[in-house]
Amino acid sequence: MTDLLRRALPLYGLPPDMPLTLLNRSENETWRAGPLILRLHRQGYHSKPEIASELAWLSALQDLPGLNTVRPIPGAQGPVTQIDDRFIVAFAPIAGQELQPGDDLARWFGPLGAITARLHLQSRQWTPPPGFTRKCWDVDSILGPNPHWGDWRQAPGLDATGKDLLTRATDTLAARLRAYGTGPETFGLIHADLRLANLMVHGTTLTAIDFDDCGFGWWVYDLAAALSFIETDPRLPDLIAAWVTGYSRIAALPDSDRAMIPALIFLRRVLLTAWLATRADSDTGRALGGPAYTLGTLTLADRFLTDELADFRP
Repeated sequence: MTDLLRRALPLYGLPPDMPLTLLNRSENETWRAGPLILRLHRQGYHSKPEIASELAWLSALQDLPGLNTVRPIPGAQGPVTQIDDRFIVAFAPIAGQELQPGDDLARWFGPLGAITARLHLQSRQWTPPPGFTRKCWDVDSILGPNPHWGDWRQAPGLDATGKDLLTRATDTLAARLRAYGTGPETFGLIHADLRLANLMVHGTTLTAIDFDDCGFGWWVYDLAAALSFIETDPRLPDLIAAWVTGYSRIAALPDSDRAMIPALIFLRRVLLTAWLATRADSDTGRALGGPAYTLGTLTLADRFLTDELADFRP
């Protein structure tokens, strides 16, 4: 991949022999190239118009009060660079470190709730440019026959008993979500992946990065995404409460949305279970995937059927 990236470097005013450092391999590959961060997109996932739409929203978010986000850097071809059949985009580097599970997360989930509320306020008021297109994160695209991130039925370690449990739980979940609906009061353009690895901490500043999965989803799904891979952490009720408090200081959070938080946390867990089954080659897949994660999903499924994850209700 470095040869492909080197062909792109002059399009950003950089020499082709600029040192390249691989930072992360997940859905895409993220590289450091001198003064820029380059994202090499996974082949066949996002179209060029989808990527351009992500960057259009990011550009609209720049320099808004109380909202820190990564800044896209255009190249000679514009916002999206194409080399052969691959897409590359560039960003300004962000100072700080990724938020980690071992950090004092309760300290940061209040500010994260406030950032999320500001994102949602902008999204509700913003008029996207012509041709804007992003994926939809709804029941069909997550739990349906052709899901964006794979089929949870392929999860490692999932036996017939587990498959039956998850089938019953996801059927119940789908019915709840369909009743909740996708009207503008509950559903809109969201980040959709505000997990810890996509939050940079520098001093007292929290910055949201990696809008690669932004799309149309339930507003409070952004909280569920923030809890990715830590859904069984005993701190979860406190983190949810802190997020809700931070969000409510900036924007209204109706009781109907609060009531759906447990269901959306479970939805996100099922989505990640499917994703890990199809992304075993990613850094995250190697670190967190496998039967143990599937077992945790089954535990949450049983709790969801028993009391709908009552301890996750704020």
